[in-house]
Amino acid sequence: MFFIATVMKNNTFIQIIQSLACYLLIFLFTYTGVSKLLDHSSFEAAILQSPILRNYSKIISWLLPVSEFFIVVMLLWKRYRRTGFLLSLFTLTVFTIYIGYMVLFVPSLPCSCGGVLKQLSWSGHILFNCFFIILILGSLFTNTSNKIFIAINRKSRKPV
Repeated sequence: MFFIATVMKNNTFIQIIQSLACYLLIFLFTYTGVSKLLDHSSFEAAILQSPILRNYSKIISWLLPVSEFFIVVMLLWKRYRRTGFLLSLFTLTVFTIYIGYMVLFVPSLPCSCGGVLKQLSWSGHILFNCFFIILILGSLFTNTSNKIFIAINRKSRKPV
């Protein structure tokens, strides 16, 4: 019990979870970006089947993997990690909303996912994305700064 309290006090546990979230996102976006580029023609063909994205298939088929690699670069540098988390959150949220729309309103759903992710059902995709969204939100809204705030009296210049 003492060990857990010490770890929590030093923010080590939170930092480990944030690092794990970061590495999982790096893996996810690298994997999906590479798989989309390796089989670009089928990725673009799947986008062409989408009633929402059909008119923008050429742009999206290149912009999406490039954006995923950009997010990976942001996550790799600690200085830009928060921005990488925010872009990851935006990307996964938009994709989850898109999947939800497609499940509700489109009878035949095209899957443009690559590799192992192609094996997931649509509800599996939504759960998968929700897991990552929760992981990102947890990473964004936990404070890991070890800075101690000390209030100083303005007149006496002594800590309060």
